[in-house]
Amino acid sequence: MQRSVMSYTVNGAAAPGRLRTALGAAAAAAALLAAAAPAAGTEPGAVTAPVQAPVYAPVPPCGSGQVAADGAERLGANAVRITVVNESSAPCVLRGHPAIALAGQGSPARAKSLTVVRLGPARPVELPPGGAAQTRISFTPVLGEADGYCASGAEPFVAPSMVLGVAGARLQLAPDDGGNFALCGTVVRATAFRPAS
Repeated sequence: MQRSVMSYTVNGAAAPGRLRTALGAAAAAAALLAAAAPAAGTEPGAVTAPVQAPVYAPVPPCGSGQVAADGAERLGANAVRITVVNESSAPCVLRGHPAIALAGQGSPARAKSLTVVRLGPARPVELPPGGAAQTRISFTPVLGEADGYCASGAEPFVAPSMVLGVAGARLQLAPDDGGNFALCGTVVRATAFRPAS
């Protein structure tokens, strides 16, 4: 008697063991296809370039044609504050301490260069167009009224204007109260430029 061999199907599919094997192979093929597919919005075979951060050029130092100052603001008998403004249309960086001289207006022969004692560390001050920085200049004042005197015995020096050396410019300034600069000796103290307050 001959036996017949029967195969079983479940809902028209192979037996459970074969079904699991077929499903696993299909999932692996789908994963390979997804990995090989190009990213959305790109053409096949295109290489995506890495995104680079923008590069900014450094702000240049202030030049002699960019800075200006209106006058010296009197701070008592022995100090003035000077505000320097960037009058150009481009930003620039101001740093350091000013050079200082006293001079009679229109009289270079009476110019008197002064020794500047630098106070505080010099840090760069970025000035946008219209931005301002300040320095404070102090000195030994002349004592007494009218023809005053110096406690040290030095000869007083009186001048109607000060010349401030900054960023390659020589700015001639007068006190804001209309008076004169009067000091004893040839030494002044100046702070490094700082952002205007």
